[in-house]
Amino acid sequence: MFKDQQTAAFEEIIVDQTPMIDVRSPVEFKAGAVPSAVNIPLLDDDERHQVGLTYRKKGKEEAFRVANNLVDETKQHMLSEIWCAYLQRYPDAVVYCARGGMRSETAARWIYQQGSIQVSRIEGGYKAMRTYLLSRLEPASMNCKPVLVGGRTGSGKTRLLNSLANSIDLEALANHRGSTFGRFTTPQPGQADFENRLSAALIRHSSGGHSHLLLEDEGRHVGSRYLPKELAEFFLSGDLVVLEIDFEERVDNIYQEYVIEAQRRRGDLTGKADATQRMWHWFEEMNRSLARIAKRLGAERYEEVKALLESGCYHQEENGDPQAHKHWIRLLLRHYYDPMYDYQLRKRDKTPVLTGWESIIRQYLRSLDNR
Repeated sequence: MFKDQQTAAFEEIIVDQTPMIDVRSPVEFKAGAVPSAVNIPLLDDDERHQVGLTYRKKGKEEAFRVANNLVDETKQHMLSEIWCAYLQRYPDAVVYCARGGMRSETAARWIYQQGSIQVSRIEGGYKAMRTYLLSRLEPASMNCKPVLVGGRTGSGKTRLLNSLANSIDLEALANHRGSTFGRFTTPQPGQADFENRLSAALIRHSSGGHSHLLLEDEGRHVGSRYLPKELAEFFLSGDLVVLEIDFEERVDNIYQEYVIEAQRRRGDLTGKADATQRMWHWFEEMNRSLARIAKRLGAERYEEVKALLESGCYHQEENGDPQAHKHWIRLLLRHYYDPMYDYQLRKRDKTPVLTGWESIIRQYLRSLDNR
């Protein structure tokens, strides 16, 4: 397959979000995978280690013999049934391994033997797909102009962007809300997976023919994940628009997301149906998050916020009303998030091209693709 044909095939897979079967070992999959892939490994981590060690010491033929001995007839039948069941559900699915070699070839052969299903394989495997995805993170590959949407914490930037077709949600890709209290109950993806997700989102954005790319004004880091340096600089070169909103609306937005929704998610994770148990699990996580900014808050302010958080929980436990949590939210906004936002905006020395209420910003952003 020629390079241009391969690139076109990879782009089609990403745009269509073609289901994929990754037959690499779990540890390889965890280190990074194609976003639409499911891991149904030919070899587990220990078996892969044995085969790899044999390959390095005794060569390909001996490694192949060891692999055959590790995967007996029972395991072959079990895996073949699982792969075939997946392909019956997703007939367009393709198979890949690390480099498009022995493991994906073996899987394709067993699938055909088991169910007379011919399945396509990715030439070059994950290594080739990863190289392609990384190439699409280079600013030279972009055919659009970035536009950053800024605004104070709680102004509803993410909600606004998600309602517009030409946007990308960096926080969703990184599984983090981009603030001290922004950790979800599920972990962030690895750095390679974050890059792969971002690349796939950019490829799909490009396929939509958009002239502008709308992003939240995040900076380079989203939680512990980060944008490649050149891409971050490209994003920051775009125009900045700033969303304004009343203070109490911001308080309510944060209250709904970081209190009401966060407590519900905590219950989903722990299986705790009782509202009080969910709340105290949430409280423990919030306390840990608050401790991470204790130095920046200062000892007196930190203790004040901590006391209000705990008081809010006791009030919620006693009365079933979480509204008291708005007290510590107001304090954090006034004395932590707003001063930090003002400082960062001054430091960037970037004048917004537009500042306004949501209706004005929305109308402006919708008009960009018509320019």
